[in-house]
Amino acid sequence: MAPVYSLPANQVYQALNTAPRGLSDEEAARRLRQYGPNEIEEARKTPLIFRFLANFYQVFALLLWASAALAFISGSQALAWTIIAVIVLNAGFAFVQEFQAERAVEALKKLLPAKARVVRDGEIKEILARELVPGDIVILDAGDNISADARLIQAVEMRTINAALTGESEPVRRIADPVPERPVPLSEIPNLVFAGTTVAFGSGRAVVSATGMETQFGKIARLTQTVKLAPSPLQIEVHNIAFFIAGIAIVAGILLFVVGTFLAQLSIGDAILFAIGMIIANVPEGLLPTLTLALAVGVGALARRNALVKRLSAVETMGSVTTICTDKTGTLTQNEMTVREIWFDGETVHVTGVGYEPVGGFVLDGTALSREASAHLLHTPLRVASFCNNARLVPPSAPHEKWRIVGDPTEAALLVAALKGGFDYEREIKTAPRVYELPFESVRKRMTTIHQEDGKLVSYTKGAPKEVLDICTQILLDGQARPLTFALRQQVMNENDGFALAALRVLGLAFRPLPENIDIRSVEQVERDLVFVGLVAMMDPPRPEVADAIKLCYQAGINIYMITGDYGLTAKTIAAKIGLVSGAGTRIVTGADLDQMSSDDLREALQTHNVIFARAAPEHKLRIATELQSLGQIVAMTGDGVNDAPALKKADIGIAMGIAGTDVAKEAAQMILADDNFATIERAVEEGRRVYDNIRKFLVYIFAHLGPEFVPFIAFALLPVPLAITPMQILAIDVGTETLPALALGVEPAEPGIMRRPPRPRRERLLTVPLLLRAYLFFGAIESIFVMAVFFWVLYRSGWTWGTPLATTDPLYLQATTIAFLGIVMTQVGTVFAARTNKVSVFRVGLFSNRWVLWGIGFEMVVTLALLYVPPLAEFFGMYPLGIEDWAIVILFGPIVFLADEARKWLVRRSESKTAL
Repeated sequence: MAPVYSLPANQVYQALNTAPRGLSDEEAARRLRQYGPNEIEEARKTPLIFRFLANFYQVFALLLWASAALAFISGSQALAWTIIAVIVLNAGFAFVQEFQAERAVEALKKLLPAKARVVRDGEIKEILARELVPGDIVILDAGDNISADARLIQAVEMRTINAALTGESEPVRRIADPVPERPVPLSEIPNLVFAGTTVAFGSGRAVVSATGMETQFGKIARLTQTVKLAPSPLQIEVHNIAFFIAGIAIVAGILLFVVGTFLAQLSIGDAILFAIGMIIANVPEGLLPTLTLALAVGVGALARRNALVKRLSAVETMGSVTTICTDKTGTLTQNEMTVREIWFDGETVHVTGVGYEPVGGFVLDGTALSREASAHLLHTPLRVASFCNNARLVPPSAPHEKWRIVGDPTEAALLVAALKGGFDYEREIKTAPRVYELPFESVRKRMTTIHQEDGKLVSYTKGAPKEVLDICTQILLDGQARPLTFALRQQVMNENDGFALAALRVLGLAFRPLPENIDIRSVEQVERDLVFVGLVAMMDPPRPEVADAIKLCYQAGINIYMITGDYGLTAKTIAAKIGLVSGAGTRIVTGADLDQMSSDDLREALQTHNVIFARAAPEHKLRIATELQSLGQIVAMTGDGVNDAPALKKADIGIAMGIAGTDVAKEAAQMILADDNFATIERAVEEGRRVYDNIRKFLVYIFAHLGPEFVPFIAFALLPVPLAITPMQILAIDVGTETLPALALGVEPAEPGIMRRPPRPRRERLLTVPLLLRAYLFFGAIESIFVMAVFFWVLYRSGWTWGTPLATTDPLYLQATTIAFLGIVMTQVGTVFAARTNKVSVFRVGLFSNRWVLWGIGFEMVVTLALLYVPPLAEFFGMYPLGIEDWAIVILFGPIVFLADEARKWLVRRSESKTAL
């Protein structure tokens, strides 16, 4: 049988057992069972067992393995096995957190599944791409991902990007004509399209020939290896922190081993135990799983707020954004276009009704027009608007449903206006079928369709008013084509500016009876000498929540730039209405201006902030993002079109639209807005800041108790005193009592005022000097003083004298070390409450508002009581049952630490308020 690419269209249908009406739903279901879902088998992932084992040789685990080995050498078998148990528990916990976070991200990907438009039973339907089957007729438009291999049967100026197959990123022309058989790669056959490629320009229809693993992309996928993602900046920084802490632990262990051996005259066994204590005290075992948990919680929170992220680290990146570059239509506005005014033949007709339901009508000079009168008076503009159109209105199929649109909202609004005006475009277009289309391009800012009418060709054009007017030589007045004089051009532009100042989006309409022997594929030949018809002005109202979101972003020190393809005055009016610009002194920079600006000029414009970029093309977005980054800005860029992909990739975080966005834009972005709403971006920034803050809160908490765990070893080495806490007790704190309170900080709500402070500097590290000072010198010092004080209080209370050695089995020593252990636990209870905020009083956010902290402390207390009063555990960890008097003193440590930090925060706030004055 001849290959499908060599067959004419009618034989293609026959070869693939389908028809121009497409498959029936029943036949499609049968083929889905026969061929299976249209999916590529996932590349082999690292087996779970290997991913679990990887937790046994990360840097903290290696330190603990070294400690266990030293414990075996010194003869401390129980300690060695306990350390190994800690390694296993920590590895299991880290693996579970990572696995659950990965599952969460995978689940989010399913919230926006790939879709495809097909013809089934003669109707255009949107289905899941995985449900495509051989024989389906797919509809392809610019920006679509192609989900299956297919043979084109219609192609209008179509070009595809086949980089997934060929590695070449240049768009390649596609045709629908048969191609003779020839010995070349299938990717070079111009009437075939392939899964994994994208439509760069134009549109078309194709019959699916292969799905799933039978596609060319599927065959390549069988040969691929898993590609490991590069670590994010946050992961790199946490890795660096891990090595920093490990370095401190190793140096401290070696140094104090030397000190213990040569200055304190300890035995080798005691010196090794000493070194083990130093290493264990400096290892924050819960750092990595807590980081994963904080990011995973952020991902979930963003998903609930309609922002879907592809990678955990993108949550943190959003928190560091300093500049947002946003589209206007659909992001700042509701993307629910409604035609409000039509200017035609020197008069303005008002259109009533809102939304996509064709309810309303036309009003001229205060008088409502009947549909018959409207259709007669406005026949030509309604004809142009509905013929030069690729949208479709879908009536409700049930009483509770609304009218739906398929296609571009602007084009749908034109169809609604036609129905309101009594123009039956579906009947009319049957007498004037479309024969060709010159698709909209961001450079031309126009779209033209060509129709066969009474044996002649007629073109209909719509687009930006100035760009349409530029190719017109006549204007329709009183039913006649009259010369388009300078005065008439000025009148049209004045009307356009008036609509724009009223925040209306305006399109120009024109037509032309085409001469014979014209090349209808040529833009230059078709789009010239047109007859200008009129203007259509549409309202896309701002989203009600956007003004508040913009205000919050400005309070947070974030710059916002509108980059729109719309007319400058329209963009300025909308921007002023929502508080994006001040109005007075606002500078409008057009795409043409950008082309003439040097890099220095553009940077100067960007630094004024009160600027709008109008009539901008996607390539201008890329340049703006590049220049902003050269100024040290961390840029978030929104986009929805296929040509936005380079800018989305260039930005520090690309944000695609989930509703209006093309598949290409979604793939290029790191985050997808499920609701296309700018306010969601503001919420994502807040969530990113919250996650980053919570990671720092966790670091403060875990570093705080390193002091009281470290100081006893220093005192033991330099002074004639017993060791105040044992390595076993340190392990009980680090892995037992501390785990859940630390994790609870990872889900702490955002601190008040989080969106009223400037973004953190790009070069600011996660581990800062103020953080270390607060953890080590503030909390660490207070905790160390209390712990050592209560340790000596127990000793002196029982008659101990300075310099008297105590055996490790002596009840007095066990009691003293146990109260030191309890002292650390109780001071850390105060610390976990205090660490919940950095400057704001915890009483303001609610002392008990984080229920996970309460559960964590409850767990901590249960573990502590078990360690002290369950005999096997107490004996294993070297604990002693304490009395009421001991508890009465130690239980005060938590509130004292907490109130001390409240006093510090008050002083910080007081100092900042004085500075502000």
